[in-house]
Amino acid sequence: MLTGDQVAEANLTDWRKLGQGLHARYLAGDFGTGARFVAAVGEAGDALGHHPRVTMGDGYVDLKLLSDDAVYRDDEGTEHVVEWVTQQDVDLARRVTEIAAEHALDPDPASITTIELALDTAHAATIAPVWAALLTGSTEAQGRGTIGDDVRDATGRVPILWFQDTDEHETPRQRFHVDVWVPSEVAEQRIDAAVAAGGIVVDDSQAPSFTVIADQDGNKACVCTTS
Repeated sequence: MLTGDQVAEANLTDWRKLGQGLHARYLAGDFGTGARFVAAVGEAGDALGHHPRVTMGDGYVDLKLLSDDAVYRDDEGTEHVVEWVTQQDVDLARRVTEIAAEHALDPDPASITTIELALDTAHAATIAPVWAALLTGSTEAQGRGTIGDDVRDATGRVPILWFQDTDEHETPRQRFHVDVWVPSEVAEQRIDAAVAAGGIVVDDSQAPSFTVIADQDGNKACVCTTS
């Protein structure tokens, strides 16, 4: 598990550490160019035994590097396996930078963005299973890759959801909510999973188009589908 200073000292010019991972965006003139670049990155990953997460779009390739076997030592010296940047990520990042230059792809670090969701709560352990089930379909995502109750989907379908510890307080009026879109054949299963984890169906008057679920703190989300 590398510190922020250690990552900075690696001088990865194309990459930025945002949240727990290393991120890079490369500009590709067309899809074929991007695909050939990704194939070369895949071969480099095979050689190092480690691979990035890749997202391709019209004119860009986004890469994220993260190790799922990083070791964190707490103040008592106990070791925990977590998701974080390690030396293997730095090594592959350097190689990817070389490959991008070989393929004449320009880095675009200024456009890199990653999003995490946060909920203020005094009951993280209680409400986390509801959000894990809502966002991923099961409670296995709670605490995965972290020593806390963060919800982290192994396949990266949804942003990380973490919980900001607060004092006990009355439930405020919610200023935002999460719409969780799933295929129509999965909607009922997703709702059932959230309820089994402790969630409450608040409003199903518009089902199957959307069903409102609340956690035990009163935070709401909608399970949505194309009806």
